[in-house]
Amino acid sequence: MKPARRRAFLGLGSNLGDRLDHLRAAVAAFPDVVAVSPIYETAPVGGPEQGPYLNCVVELHTSADARELLHVAQASETAAGRVRGERWGPRTLDVDVLWIEGSTVDEPDLVVPHPRMHERAFVLVPLRDLAPELVAEIPVGSDSDGVVRIGTLDPPVA
Repeated sequence: MKPARRRAFLGLGSNLGDRLDHLRAAVAAFPDVVAVSPIYETAPVGGPEQGPYLNCVVELHTSADARELLHVAQASETAAGRVRGERWGPRTLDVDVLWIEGSTVDEPDLVVPHPRMHERAFVLVPLRDLAPELVAEIPVGSDSDGVVRIGTLDPPVA
């Protein structure tokens, strides 16, 4: 029996190279994409001094589990030439598994729902575009004023 499809969200960010192209290529490579939020430009959070990010959230309806989605995320990062260096440092592509309907995971290398997504306006603002029922409010102290909508990606090709 084939596993049921569930709603899932991935958060994407890029601040090196052709940021928009990195996001576009990652979205095109993901299976089961049903929606993509607008693209936002945001200031980096933590880490060394670095340039601004482009961020978006992708909605999937998928039978993949959290571990499979993590593998897809990491393969996309590798394809974009991501080099894992300093924590919260600049990167060509960062993909986080944010939330999977009916799923919780707490393992050393994977936690779902993402443990810090509710602290980060650069995740919550685009997530709210796709799933307002999951985002009650942007927390006080987050820099939602620094999250600037700049456009959209072309819709995924079926």
